[in-house]
Amino acid sequence: MIKLPHDHGGNTKKIMATKPDEEKFLEMADMFSLISDATRLKILWLLCHSEECVINIAAAVEMSSPAASHHLRVLKQSGIIKSRREGKEIYYTLADNEDARMVHKLVDNAFGVEHE
Repeated sequence: MIKLPHDHGGNTKKIMATKPDEEKFLEMADMFSLISDATRLKILWLLCHSEECVINIAAAVEMSSPAASHHLRVLKQSGIIKSRREGKEIYYTLADNEDARMVHKLVDNAFGVEHE
């Protein structure tokens, strides 16, 4: 258990006894850095509620397809979104995993969308 320099009668010692390990803090920091970019946040907001192709995503966030593709690649590498190919088109949507569900809740809460 951690030894605090001052005892103010609070529950800090109890809280610190349940502190997640350093790796979890680093994972969460990486996750927050992904959504701290306004463009990626716009893309995530869209993909939390739909599946779209690169061209439509680019138009929706008002940027070029190559620029949108860069952000999509970053999000896909993180595992938050997934893609599927249909002919020449690649469609993106939110992945079905714990991190993606957490991001979905964060995005919805940030913009006042009720979440189940």
